[in-house]
Amino acid sequence: MADGISDSSGGKFPDADAKGELNPGENKDFKVDSLSCEIATSREIKDQAKAEENKGKKDPMQRLKTAILVSAVVVAVAGAAFAITKKLKEK
Repeated sequence: MADGISDSSGGKFPDADAKGELNPGENKDFKVDSLSCEIATSREIKDQAKAEENKGKKDPMQRLKTAILVSAVVVAVAGAAFAITKKLKEK
């Protein structure tokens, strides 16, 4: 026990990689946590599925704004046409 720290089962903790910790750019040996990787992957798949599902839908407020804008343009064009024809008849 004098040469390292032991846990309750009698095994030693692994020695720290001082060079890898102090020089992270040179450390190419990465340990991947499989559970975290699976969670992240499943979350990405869910987000993509939700984005595809919502892609075709429009917000009702957005549809109302679009309808009002289109009707305003139609009224403006009709008003301009009416004004032009009235001016041409006066001459």
